[in-house]
Amino acid sequence: MQGRAGKSIFAGAMSALIFGLTANAAGTASSPGPGLKSAAALITDASNGEVLFERDAGRVVPIASITKLMTALVVLDGQQPLDEKVEITTADRWSGKGAFSRLPVGAKITRGDLLKLALMASENRAAKTLARNYPGGTPAFVRTMNAKAKALGMSRTKFDDPSGLSSNNVSNARDLAKLVTAASRDTRIREFSTLESHAVRAGRSVLTYRNTNLLVGKPDWDILVQKTGFTNDAGECLVMQAMIGDRAVNMVLMNSFGKLTRTADARRVRKWMEAQGEPTVAAATH
Repeated sequence: MQGRAGKSIFAGAMSALIFGLTANAAGTASSPGPGLKSAAALITDASNGEVLFERDAGRVVPIASITKLMTALVVLDGQQPLDEKVEITTADRWSGKGAFSRLPVGAKITRGDLLKLALMASENRAAKTLARNYPGGTPAFVRTMNAKAKALGMSRTKFDDPSGLSSNNVSNARDLAKLVTAASRDTRIREFSTLESHAVRAGRSVLTYRNTNLLVGKPDWDILVQKTGFTNDAGECLVMQAMIGDRAVNMVLMNSFGKLTRTADARRVRKWMEAQGEPTVAAATH
């Protein structure tokens, strides 16, 4: 009996040691965390950058249409007239996956409407048209995107195109939290990204678009800025700044399985924070 007891004590001690090493490697966790399904995640206090939860937040991955938040920043920094109409041309087509667009070649749409469609409906052709009509064209636009990323301290980020269809657009959750914070400072990005729907005239047709974020417009959510994204390489992604109680919180959710999972993860974050009252720092151990 004493032999068994000794083995049991030894096994318990080893388990405690392993647990302690694991917790230390991941950062001390005083909370089990929100149980997120996204492969990478970062939850921060938007006012001071305090990390509330993180999982694999440093891994550099494709970011899909999260790109369009940077596209919006560059367009608005350029101070081109938002009421100026620009024409969709064959140069704005994309030949690979994600090529479908409801915007017909030949349509003339204001820069402001294109920006709204890019942000709230993730319209890829709208983003490409905005970049092509930037001084110096798309190459200059992409260079400016990368310069802006550097200025924001997004040291692990690289942009290759304005829509996010290119898998060479990469970043990590820590950098994307900085992007969300920068985007939230512009009232136009806040307004455009959180529109429930928007209609534009394209030739003789009126096209109505809906927000790709299923949480936008829900009465129990106060979303300040948001952007969804999806490609096969990036998976389903969602970044947003939302009020939870009286606290503005940045959420970066990368590579989840299915549109419902990314929004369910956002709900898990809110439920977890509300259950705690004042959130405590937590870190995933995987």
